[in-house]
Amino acid sequence: MTGELEGREKWLWVYRTGLHGLCPHCGEGRMFRRWLKVQDRCPHCGLDYDFAAPDDGPAFFSLCFIAFPLLFLVVWFEVAFNPPWWIHLITSAPLMVIPCLAVLQPIKGWLVASQYVNRAQEAGTGALWAQLNARAKGEMIDADG
Repeated sequence: MTGELEGREKWLWVYRTGLHGLCPHCGEGRMFRRWLKVQDRCPHCGLDYDFAAPDDGPAFFSLCFIAFPLLFLVVWFEVAFNPPWWIHLITSAPLMVIPCLAVLQPIKGWLVASQYVNRAQEAGTGALWAQLNARAKGEMIDADG
């Protein structure tokens, strides 16, 4: 499905499949088997998710776009009202933690879908990735590839 997408259609496909946790190839199967654990294969089309390596991206985006702006609200609350510490514990802590955790899966889905659609891979690492994935699956590959 994604081979013929260009421009805005490509972006909309990544947005729809990634943020909703759907397979970036077929748009039908679920991408996650648990909260942040990506499936080994799409249950609908069989897409192998070995390419998926969002690493720390979801946490980084969650902190930058959710936690950092909310921090200003928490600091304002402290300066304006000077509440006791336990008020911060029941208001500020959940205000910071819950939204950051809530967006981790959609962000991870978006990053995995982006990697698939854009065929993202670090330059010159194709053979290394193939060798590492084969080792992880218990297969033997010759050192020469």
